[in-house]
Amino acid sequence: MSLGGRNMFVRSARYYDALYRFKDYHGAAARLTLLVSERHPDARSLLDVGCGTGRHLEWLQDRYCVEGLDISAELLQIARSRCPRVPFHEGDMTTFSLGRTFDVVTCLFSAIAYVRTVPRLRATVARLAEHVAPGGLVVIEPWFTPDTFWDGHVSANFVDEPDLKIAWMYVNRRRAGVSVLEIEHLVATAAGVEHFTEVHELGLFSHSDYLGALDDAGLRPWHDPIGLFERGVYIGHAP
Repeated sequence: MSLGGRNMFVRSARYYDALYRFKDYHGAAARLTLLVSERHPDARSLLDVGCGTGRHLEWLQDRYCVEGLDISAELLQIARSRCPRVPFHEGDMTTFSLGRTFDVVTCLFSAIAYVRTVPRLRATVARLAEHVAPGGLVVIEPWFTPDTFWDGHVSANFVDEPDLKIAWMYVNRRRAGVSVLEIEHLVATAAGVEHFTEVHELGLFSHSDYLGALDDAGLRPWHDPIGLFERGVYIGHAP
C-alpha cells in the first residue's frame, strides 16, 4: 500500500499479512483478470501501484508480466521475498516515474486514499496515466466516499494463530475531509507482548473526484459499482 507518509507501516509491516488474512487476494486477482480480459484481452503487462506485500501480484504474475511499486521499504521487503522474480520499485505514487508503460496499471485495496487530498489524487492519477500504454487500462479500487464513510463506527479485529495473537481496533473519525483511523495494536508472540499505535489518514473522495481525475488525465472514465469486493472500481481507458 503506497502511503502519503513513509512511517505508516514501520511497526505493523511484519504483521500485515496476518492482519489482513481475511482478504481474498486470489479471488480479487481472478475478478481483476476477468475485468481486464473483457476490456483489453491483449493485455500482457501490469504495474501494481501501492502493491504492499505483493499479495495481488502473487496471483497475477502467472497471467501478466508484472511489476510493483510502493513507498514502504518494510512492505516491499516482504513483497520481494514473496515474489522473487518480480521487479519492485520504492516510490511515492504521486511523483513516481519508471520511464516505461504497461498495458494495465492498478491501484488496489483502497491504497489511493492514502494520498489524502484531491490535488494529490489528481497528481496520482496523472502518474498512473503516464505509465499506461495506448489502449491500456488504469484500474483504481476506491476507499469510502464522504457519503458512505461510517463516522464513529467502532472496529475490532483479531488474529488467533498458534504463535501469534493480535487485537487491533479503532474508531472511524472524520477530520476536514479525511478519515482518521487511530489503530491500537496489542501483539503477543513468544518474545512477549507489545503495544503500539498507528494513525492512518485516508482521503474521502467523491464519485466525481475519481471520474474527474481520470478525465483530466486524458483517460476515458468508467465506473463499475461492483468491482472486486462490492466497493466498486474506477477504470480509465487510455486512447
